[in-house]
Amino acid sequence: MKKKFAFFLMGKEFDPASDRAVFETGSCISYVYTVRDLEHAKELAAQCAQDGVGVIELCGAFGSEGAAQIRESAGAGVGIGYVIHDDDQDDLFRAFFA
Repeated sequence: MKKKFAFFLMGKEFDPASDRAVFETGSCISYVYTVRDLEHAKELAAQCAQDGVGVIELCGAFGSEGAAQIRESAGAGVGIGYVIHDDDQDDLFRAFFA
């Protein structure tokens, strides 16, 4: 059985129905999903857990509080991580996402 991995990107500009991708190798299926808000992400995390996804990685927009809520929605059997950057990069990130 292939391992399943998911990555969630959150942003109001995404259309979750069409902004998604799947990559499959001999040993893993990787899903890239977009969500518009945390509530949708929590629903998707629960669905991913039911579908056998073992790890969900989140974009930085979730932060630690959002990641904790996704962890709760996905359940104890799914690993949850989130992207962060070093503090010395804060100005670059603020400028880009402004």
